[in-house]
This record gives sequence, structure tokens and C-alpha cells, in this order.
Amino acid sequence: MPQAKYQTRADVEALVTPYQVHRDIYTSPEVYRLEMKHLFANTWVFVGHDSQVPKKGDYYTTQIGDQPVIMVRHSDGEVKVLYNRCPHKGTKIAIDRTGNTGKFFRCPYHAWSFKTDGCLLAIPLKKGYDGTGLSETESARGMKAVGDVHNYRGFIFARLAEEGISFEEYFGDSLSSFDNMVDRSPAGRLEVVGQPLRYMHRCNWKMLVENQTDTCHPMVAHESSAGTAVKIWEEMDMPKDAPKPPAMQIIAPFMSPYEFFEEMGIRTWPNGHGHTGVHTSIHADYSEIPGYEEAMKEAYGEERAKEILGENRHNTVYFPNIMIKGPIQQLRNFIPLGPDKTLVESWIYRLVDAPDELVARTAMYNRMINAPTSIVGHDDLEMYERAQEGLMADGLEWVNVQRLYQDDEDFDAEAVENGTTERQMRNQFNAWVKFMTASMPEAEVLEAAE
Repeated sequence: MPQAKYQTRADVEALVTPYQVHRDIYTSPEVYRLEMKHLFANTWVFVGHDSQVPKKGDYYTTQIGDQPVIMVRHSDGEVKVLYNRCPHKGTKIAIDRTGNTGKFFRCPYHAWSFKTDGCLLAIPLKKGYDGTGLSETESARGMKAVGDVHNYRGFIFARLAEEGISFEEYFGDSLSSFDNMVDRSPAGRLEVVGQPLRYMHRCNWKMLVENQTDTCHPMVAHESSAGTAVKIWEEMDMPKDAPKPPAMQIIAPFMSPYEFFEEMGIRTWPNGHGHTGVHTSIHADYSEIPGYEEAMKEAYGEERAKEILGENRHNTVYFPNIMIKGPIQQLRNFIPLGPDKTLVESWIYRLVDAPDELVARTAMYNRMINAPTSIVGHDDLEMYERAQEGLMADGLEWVNVQRLYQDDEDFDAEAVENGTTERQMRNQFNAWVKFMTASMPEAEVLEAAE
């Protein structure tokens, strides 16, 4: 069996320089296993929204990195996150994506049962364990709860590691993007709308995360889709002041020139978070929805309502693997399934007490841009898969993220820069090293990739 290539912190740190990263970050099964063991354990990872489990006993199954988990509404009304594993023989407790388990979970193998906070409830023929010392084992404690869980305005995050950076320190001021998305509801609440659009990508998960703040690709990669739609609209010879239909309002901005994206701006926060659309964005010129502004003014007052609706951030990336669009209430979850396989979930939310036309527009955006049937999303998919294949070529080993690079960039401080900078990508890789190595001993030895 070949020797593991990345055995120490120094080995991992060497994969990232100030303006380039080694291709193994995207292609190596060994690096991928390290990410699952360290990166996704030490960071705060999105699990779901509490409106997915509105009633006691409601549950939703998903994963954090490669760890299967259950998000469940406990009998006390709180949302819990448990490892989806029976402490007896390891059987998955819940195999359905969603459901209601009532007052307890029951293992389908040997019928051990557990309260919805994971505590052991009952074991059939329990007398068979008398005198065996079962009560002194981990199995007797029931289903294991995830290390730490935080509900932020309905969004559930978890940190697998028992100890580590706090939720508040990890996200800091970046939570302002979540605040703006939720505050767009006159009631200050969101509700998930249906199930997400799920779309498999044959590429590394980080390619999708990077692309969310890559503003130099839309006018190139999307020319065949968005560019064609714009050309058709122009050939219709409509009056210049003619209102664009919703579909054109959504698609046309993807063909904005470089200058638009430069002026749009990018903001970065510590720990790998950042967003495009500081000054304006492709979501800034949607048509007004009758009755919405009035409802917002009534809820917040005219000045505050204007402030909320005037913030039109484009994509906010929360490291490691989600992106939200506040103006259209969308969240995309990039779930790693292997070094070259990523499942993308695109969720949409309803603004409670807002006109239904808003969620209709959000659903249209999701279908047109992020669905497996999208006319735009396939452009990105092809680029990701071409990159995954191209990185296997031996001519070059490094990937460049040097656009608008500056010496001595400080990623521990918030920064606002030119909208076409690749600083946010560098920010993400700085965080990647930080959390990959946070719990690694100086000389950890792993098995070589199979």
C-alpha cells in the first residue's frame, strides 16, 4: 500500500500559497478524506431550516460532510441534530428523507428505541444485558447528538467537533446577509417551500463554491443561453421603456458587461465568508410587487423598510458549502459525495405575510437558473466538469486565483474591493487551511487513498 502523501499539517499547508492552490485540493481522494475528517468537523455546517420540521416528531435526514444526521423537532419544541446511527449495530435509524417519528425513533433491526433527543428509551429483552456492563458503555447513552447546534433565525447549523470556534465568532458580521433575507418578510420569518431541486455534478464541491463569487465568467460561459435570450428580446424591437417580462428580468443581467461586475463590488469576512453585490447586483432591478412595499412599511416603518429593500446583495457564500441570495430568498447547499462528485440542493423560501407573487418569482428563478432542466445552469456544469477533467493533465499542477491579488492580504479583517477580484476565493482557501489543520496533530498518518 502506498504511503499517504499528506501526513502532517505542513503537508496540508503546502497545498495553498497566497495566490495559487495545488490541484490535489480538487482531485485527491486522500485530501477529500481529510476534509471530511477535519474541515467539515471543525466548521459550522448548514443542516436545514426549522420550518422543515414544524411539528414535534417531524424529522429530516441529510449529512454533514460524510456524516449522516437527522434534524428532528423534540418533544420540548427544540430542534435537535443526531447522528443517523443506532448505537447497537450501527444501522441507520431513519432512511426516509422526511417524516414524523412520533414520540420516539425505533431501530428497524433490533427495535432499540430512543427519544427524539437521542436518549435510550427501551431495549427488547433487556434482561439479556443484566450483569454485562452495558450501562457503562456509549451504547447505553443512546443515539449520539451532534457536538453543537445553533438555530439562527430559523436556519439550523451544527459543528461536529465537541469543542471549537463558537457560532458567533465563526460567522460574525456575515450574518447580516441572513438578517436581510429574513427581514424582507413583514413578519420577520421565512418558511421553506417544498423540496429542493437536486442536481448531481461530476466535480469537486469547492468548484461550485468558488463560482458563486466568480464575476468574470457570466458574460462568457452564459453567452449561449442568457446571451441568446437577450438577442431574441432585442430582435423583437420592443420600445426601450417596455417592461421586461419576469423571465427576461432574471436572465438578461447575466450578460452584464465586466464594468457592471467591477462596480458591483465584493465584500469578504473572516473565516471564508463573503458576498458579491456590495453596491448593486443582478437582482436590483426587478419589477415591484403590488402591496409588498406597503406591507413592509407597515411592519418596519418607512425608513427601515427602505433600508431593507435597498440592500440587494447578489451571492453570499458561507464557508464551507452554502450560498444564499437574499433578494430572492434562495439557499444552495453544495454537498460533497466524493473528490469528484457533488450533490447540489437549491432551496427556496416564502416571506411570511408577503404577497405570493414574490415566492412565484423565486420559484421561477430557481427553475430557470438552478434546475436540472435549466437553460443557464448547464453552462456552469460543463465548465466544472471540464475543469475536473482538465486538472488531471500533468502539464501544470497549480490553479491560479491571483486576480487583483495584493501582498499581505489580511483575511482576519473585513474588506470591500473591486467586484471582479478573486480575493473571496483566496479568503476561502485561507479558511480551508485554518480549519483543515485546526485539529490535526503535527504528524498525523492516514491510510493512502484507495
